[in-house]
Amino acid sequence: MAHSVWKGSLSFGLLTIPNRLFTAARSERMNLHQIHQKCKTRLRQPLYCPTWERNVERSEVIRGYEHDDSQYVLVEDEERKKITPRSERTMEIVAFVKEEQIDPI
Repeated sequence: MAHSVWKGSLSFGLLTIPNRLFTAARSERMNLHQIHQKCKTRLRQPLYCPTWERNVERSEVIRGYEHDDSQYVLVEDEERKKITPRSERTMEIVAFVKEEQIDPI
C-alpha cells in the first residue's frame, strides 16, 4: 500500500477538508535519520544504540542527514521549524480555473 508524502488540510474560506497527498512518480524527499545525541550513532528500532548497546529514551534522540558513510549533518528541531513553509500542514485554495484552461495531457 502506498504511503502519503503529505498529510494536512485544504482550506477554502471557513471550510477545512482533511487531505493526504501521494506521489505519482518518484520521491524527492530528504530522509533524516534518528541519531543518539551523546555518541552521534544512527539508532535502530526500537530506539537502540549499537555503540552503547542499550535502548535510548526519546529525549536522547536528535535528527541528522547522512552525507557520507556514517557521517551526519545534525538538524535541530528549531532549525526544522524555521525552514518549514507555512503551507506544511494547510494548503489554501486561492483561485479556480476553467476546465478548458487545463491541458488534458
